[in-house]
Amino acid sequence: MFNSRLYVGTVYHRRVKPAVHQLQYRVFSLLIDLDELPSLHQRLRGFSWNAFNALSVHDKDFGLSKSEGLRSGVENALIENQIHEVPKQIFLSCYPRVFGYAFNPLSLFYCLREDGTVFAVVHEVHNTFGERHTYVLPVNKPSKWIQQTTNKALFVSPFAHMNMHYFFRLNVPNMKQVIAIRLHDNEGLVLTASYCASRKALNTRTLVRQVIAMPFQSAKVVLGIHWEALILWIKRVPWFSHVPKESARSPLTKN
Repeated sequence: MFNSRLYVGTVYHRRVKPAVHQLQYRVFSLLIDLDELPSLHQRLRGFSWNAFNALSVHDKDFGLSKSEGLRSGVENALIENQIHEVPKQIFLSCYPRVFGYAFNPLSLFYCLREDGTVFAVVHEVHNTFGERHTYVLPVNKPSKWIQQTTNKALFVSPFAHMNMHYFFRLNVPNMKQVIAIRLHDNEGLVLTASYCASRKALNTRTLVRQVIAMPFQSAKVVLGIHWEALILWIKRVPWFSHVPKESARSPLTKN
């Protein structure tokens, strides 16, 4: 029995301005106890860590991966952001590579104390320009729901400018995993995005079922991003030029 888990659910986006637009896709994800990666690699057929397989997770897919590994990368990021607790457990929520390929618009590292409470969540955002940014956010009060906020610091979509603010609402994943994001500009809500998923047993049988059910998930994520962008362009939603990461700093950002 692993602490790591498989989740199957739905990604939903709804834009409310300047044109109404919504999308919905069926996807699956993994919630991985970082300390279990060697065991998962050895005992879970069809899954590999840092090697090719039907499903795999590679450290290099995440910006926090250093020569010392993902756990140390997360711990160092916490310290750099003035969070000095050492996690007892770290869970990574991500899309796995499917036959060697994955694209993760958002990956989450949940940092837990010994009593199981979450004291920080590290949000790693990737864009289709090959850039990524890590938001290291404390959890101010343990509760059923984690609520966090931060200024936008990475250009993600040509249909969303930089002067925006994120509001995150997450649960501590158990039988359900819920991730809800609201993106605001100075005039209010621009769009909402969510992932609502149900927990499945993590074993070779369920992994094989998911690969059979969604063998092209990775391609679907990337193609879906571009397809929805085309629809927004047809709807004449304003287009903003790419702001490279080095200068991708919102006027609202304080640090």
